Amino acid sequence: MTLWEPDLPPAVADLGEGHVLSSTAHHADHAEVIVVGAGVAGLSAALALTAAGVGVSVLEAADRPGGRMTTEETDGFRLDRVGRFLSTSHRELHRLPALSALTLRPFAPGVLVHGDGRLHRTGEVVRRRSSAAVPYPRARTDRSDPSDTHGAWAGRRGVGGALTVARALASAPRPLDEALLGASLARLAGMSAARLAARPERPAAEALAARGLPARTLGGFLRPLLSALLCDPELTTSSRCADLVLRSFARGRLCVPEGGSGAIPDLLAAALPPGTVLTGVRVKEASINRVSTEEYGELSCRALVLATGAREAAELLPGLRVPDFHPVTLVHHSAPEAPATGAALVLDADRTGPVAHTSVMSAVDPTRAPEGRALITSVVLGTPPARPDTAVRAQLARMYGMPTDDWELLAVHRTPDAVPAMPAPHDPRRRVRVLSGLYVCGDHRDTSTVQGALRSGRRAAQEVLRDFGVPGVPELPMAA
Repeated sequence: MTLWEPDLPPAVADLGEGHVLSSTAHHADHAEVIVVGAGVAGLSAALALTAAGVGVSVLEAADRPGGRMTTEETDGFRLDRVGRFLSTSHRELHRLPALSALTLRPFAPGVLVHGDGRLHRTGEVVRRRSSAAVPYPRARTDRSDPSDTHGAWAGRRGVGGALTVARALASAPRPLDEALLGASLARLAGMSAARLAARPERPAAEALAARGLPARTLGGFLRPLLSALLCDPELTTSSRCADLVLRSFARGRLCVPEGGSGAIPDLLAAALPPGTVLTGVRVKEASINRVSTEEYGELSCRALVLATGAREAAELLPGLRVPDFHPVTLVHHSAPEAPATGAALVLDADRTGPVAHTSVMSAVDPTRAPEGRALITSVVLGTPPARPDTAVRAQLARMYGMPTDDWELLAVHRTPDAVPAMPAPHDPRRRVRVLSGLYVCGDHRDTSTVQGALRSGRRAAQEVLRDFGVPGVPELPMAA
């Protein structure tokens, strides 16, 4: 058992190299609440409990907090294991004081879609329509990020890059299609969560087909965009969950945390009292008032919060439902010269290869790559091919319009249980209170997003406080 201790003050720019693990043993064998799992759900629960004056110990089997939201360093590159998008409209990010130091790095407005063998830009009309009705929440973003993708491409030189840009500009979507799309997403942006929940629920693919939008818009933008945001290429996800995700896209900007996704759990853990997060502790058995660990025997408590992944939680609590999962594989490449797409998210609409979406991550967040090198991160949804690098390189050469033979493969991260599935009917507020003294939280109890995980942890903490008899615990409204 080791205490997780960040350098102080915590600095997102130094994540990955500014943290040390102390060898000092934690001697306490009792806590008011034990949280098993130091992912963002468990850390969110711990923060809410400690803010209410409750003593908490967070037990994590790995050597650092984060769970699936970890970032590793390789030769100066910061590589996520599971790349999930955030939005500047995610309220949980702005609600937590612990995340006030988080810098969000936005993608360029709109997206680039590779369809019919060429790139085109779309989605920018949506931003102009919706932002007037629903202002962005305050967030720290990179103010040097250009407001349109022309500026991001302007620095690119060379024949390949020029041809890529020319193809993108020559194949801009039809104005009427873009206007219909903008009007549709603007309506979503203005809807309340309660109104969205009142809509008929069915698979997202069926709901999209019934919206009356042109086939070009559905296949050339909405389907690939939702596949990327939900990590669900077949769009079996509940249409209500899909609408919430699209509403976030329409209300804000897609973004990633500066320094890697591990910046979020690191900041959450750093905000807890020293000694709260205990790493390298493997829990074998768990009950309401105790846990049994491999390393230190039994630890007692008044209440237990299981904040592990769904499969691990079911091993400790037999009978707990385990959902299906969407596997995600991240393929990270380094290139001597960045593709001309700048900070844009590039979606694949042709589905001629394994890559669902890709981006020059070093253009979105320059801290993720050493100076003079480009980091290209590509996402494969579902079962990856036997030789992912070969198939991915070939597809990226088509999508970016440039050779990829000299790109260096940095890492391939495959996570079979990356994203819990949310098929219809899906309850985004599944019970977190199993019984008094025993609680379960995580993205599998809410929506399978970062916001859902944070919110689920907060819901679990509030149930604990109610059972402890703490007065004035508010009831959370529906997901915002």
